Amino acid sequence: MMIRVLQVVLVLVCLIGAALQTVHYAHVLQLHAYRYERYRKWMLADDKRTLPSGRLLFGGLPLAAMMMFGFQGTAAYIALTVAVVCNGIAAVAERPKPSKKPLVYTPRIKRMLLTVAAIYAVLLGIAVAFPPLFNLLRGALPIKAGILTFTQMLSGVLLLGVLMPVFFVPFANRLNAPIEKRIADGFTKDAKRILSERTDLTVIGITGSYGKTSVKHYLTALLSVKYNVLMTPESYNTPMGIVRTVREQLQPSHEIFVCEMGARNRGDIREICEIVHPHHGVITAVGEQHLETFSTMEAVTDTKFELIDALPENGIAFLNVDNEHIASRDVRGVKVITYGTYDGAVYTATDVVADINGSRFTVTAPDGDSCEYTTRLLGLHSIQNLVGCIAVANQLGITLRELRSPVKHMKPVPHRLQLLPDGYIDDSYNSNPVGFRAALDLLGMMKDTRRVLVTPGLLELGEKQDLLNKDLGIYAASRCDWVVLVGERQTESFKNGLLSQDFDAEHIFVAMDLHQALSFVRSLPETEKQIVLLENDPPDTF
Repeated sequence: MMIRVLQVVLVLVCLIGAALQTVHYAHVLQLHAYRYERYRKWMLADDKRTLPSGRLLFGGLPLAAMMMFGFQGTAAYIALTVAVVCNGIAAVAERPKPSKKPLVYTPRIKRMLLTVAAIYAVLLGIAVAFPPLFNLLRGALPIKAGILTFTQMLSGVLLLGVLMPVFFVPFANRLNAPIEKRIADGFTKDAKRILSERTDLTVIGITGSYGKTSVKHYLTALLSVKYNVLMTPESYNTPMGIVRTVREQLQPSHEIFVCEMGARNRGDIREICEIVHPHHGVITAVGEQHLETFSTMEAVTDTKFELIDALPENGIAFLNVDNEHIASRDVRGVKVITYGTYDGAVYTATDVVADINGSRFTVTAPDGDSCEYTTRLLGLHSIQNLVGCIAVANQLGITLRELRSPVKHMKPVPHRLQLLPDGYIDDSYNSNPVGFRAALDLLGMMKDTRRVLVTPGLLELGEKQDLLNKDLGIYAASRCDWVVLVGERQTESFKNGLLSQDFDAEHIFVAMDLHQALSFVRSLPETEKQIVLLENDPPDTF
């Protein structure tokens, strides 16, 4: 009787541990847009992600021992007790950590978790039914076989449950793929129908390696002076995120739909354009972002310009020609409006003055009209983004002077050069080489204060990652007094860049995580005023 109780307790403990791991791996798969190739790359980047040592030693070994040796009598009691305790420890030790972007329990995730649960149910059913059938037929087997105990079979099944969630989750996703495609196709068809019925709606697509979320917010604020505007919320820049926005939020009263378009592979922007059919398009920048999936800058550029290729003949392409990759691109078939901070753009920002309190600049339109603007936004690239938004709004019938008030009262997008009241500048969202340098320039302006940089460096840059991080370390050396690097493995090149410029090694601290980094910053002497730049934040999948 006691053995049965221990077996039930062991099943429950192992299932709890497996459930926690299943939720964790489902979260990782969701963060990788349910794409197995990205999930696999994440998995192979670190063996500990696939098979954490704690789970192997504490959870796997006791179960493997019971499966192999089939303990009887007192030994079975001891083995089961050890397995319960060890797997309990493993479940606690390997439980998922808090994340910056939590798992969203969408219907798709719920279906996938139910499929994984069904896999576990089938395995437990085999554990119950197989031993008696095996023992009944073992005399007819072509090999000599001994008695197979229920404990042995149960241990083997639980061992799979403990060690295999990392594979069960993508397997369940594959099993569900046909039904998920059918559901997604139905939602997409419905969104296309809704948009096709809105002939009075103007769709503006926004894409770029960086800056697109800021431009989306700024442009919506400016256009709202005259129009009723809907924008894609949060990070809804994937096909299904945009489809959901159209189906759930688009109202008959909306006159303009501002649609952010994200991409990690060729064809991603084209797929979105086939859904929303944009009338105008804005390309904010093209840079070394997501090179792990794009491989080359040519592929990045081609993908961003899929938006321009999709515009109708009467559409307008708004292009940031401060960016060399955009400026060098030959665009034909649509009207092109360029913008930037250098001479030669159709809409140009001049007389730029920027400091920690904000910026002041003048914009000149194609007809020669000009207007001076002030804003609380920080950084030169914020001005670039604002000029682009002013260009779009002006082309859609809003005068430069009508835009002065919304520009003046524009609020920074959270985590994008956001000045916090406690002396921190939060620029932690999805950094890039250009934005990183702009933030460092801003930090360099801070005189008579201790300037502290907290960063993990840049990530997801493929083969160029080390070189770009070293260059940023060189650039940061003259603009910081202290540098706190988050993570030892990926920040070595950044540190080498600092040291190559004779940066004081005593003023470099390498933290294990952001929590330790911020604790170190707070431990610095309070004898002088300080400003802290939080640049980039590793994603949950890093």
